[in-house]
Amino acid sequence: MHYHSLGHIPKKRHTQFRKPDGTLYSEQLFSTEGFSDMYALLYHLQPPTQITQLGDPVDLSPTIIHDRQLKHRSLQGFQITPEEDYLDSRKPVLVNQDCKIILSAPRRSMGDYFYKNADADECIFIHVGSGTLKTMYGDIPFEYGDYLVIPRGTIYQLDFDTADNRLFIVESSTPILTPRRYRNDFGQLMEHSPFCERDIRKPSILGTYDEKGDFLLYIKKQDNLYPYHYKSHPFDVVGWDGYVYPYAFSIHNFEPITGRVHLPPPIHQTFETRHFVICSFVPRMYDYHPLAIPAPYNHSNIDSDEVLYYVDGDFMSRKHVEKGQITLHPGGIPHGPHPGTVEKSIGKKETRELAVMVDTFKPLLMTNYAAGIEDEHYALSWIS
Repeated sequence: MHYHSLGHIPKKRHTQFRKPDGTLYSEQLFSTEGFSDMYALLYHLQPPTQITQLGDPVDLSPTIIHDRQLKHRSLQGFQITPEEDYLDSRKPVLVNQDCKIILSAPRRSMGDYFYKNADADECIFIHVGSGTLKTMYGDIPFEYGDYLVIPRGTIYQLDFDTADNRLFIVESSTPILTPRRYRNDFGQLMEHSPFCERDIRKPSILGTYDEKGDFLLYIKKQDNLYPYHYKSHPFDVVGWDGYVYPYAFSIHNFEPITGRVHLPPPIHQTFETRHFVICSFVPRMYDYHPLAIPAPYNHSNIDSDEVLYYVDGDFMSRKHVEKGQITLHPGGIPHGPHPGTVEKSIGKKETRELAVMVDTFKPLLMTNYAAGIEDEHYALSWIS
């Protein structure tokens, strides 16, 4: 990310910054990886440390299914049952020590509590729904197709416009960043990047809440959910600046890279972490060599697990694809287009597909939620 500032801040950091009544604002350093990486400085009306009550934690550890099967899998994501509460609605389906892939179908906004993920950065893809992401950094409106990238430790609320919402959430144990190969030495996205800074929507409205009372904040740490009660409203920031903040990026603003012959999935990369990447498959022109085969070639996932979340449109390489479907093609075995789709793709000029891909560098494990929505016959769907 690049530098951003919102609200009122002092001319120099770590110096006296006083309210109209003469008392000091409370400065907070919000940093990643100790003091050695990106950070932001926030200025609060009240110290962000005033806890009035602590509750007992709730264990959120996912239940892993150890079926000892190395096979391709398909999950019907829209079969996850909607829940009224946002936190209750978050159902981990594929997990490892670095990454959690979560499906969520909340029916109401987080009006009576706040949430902080102290374990992981979050990337929330909005499949169905719209609303506003409210944070201590300010507000960001969101809609269908948006990625919401939320750095770990960010206090937030999701305010939905309707009761019909479907979210695809990816948690990362390391920061979620734009790919290094897209950036120059100054951090600027370069000309060959499929998106640029103009496409990134930063917090634009800073709502400063000067309120005291009982404010419930749920904090997730080491797969436990801790209820904290604060004396003042968490969104009491009057100003901030720095390089760490939440933002939105629409998949519809990803500009596809195309070529004369079929190009591999890294051209679709949108975000990176140390342990996995996130890619966006968007409508695009097909390969234009006169003998091109638009359908992807068979390939072996030797070093990674490939997860594809189907959002919308037609997928030339797959049969019987539904919205919200998740396919898992694990490392160690090859996969490719379904029978008949290669020949059928020849001569086609474009695709209207829309999907999100997550490639992890360590194996993913299924949870009990995934087992409940799995298509058991998918692994045999390549038989001619």
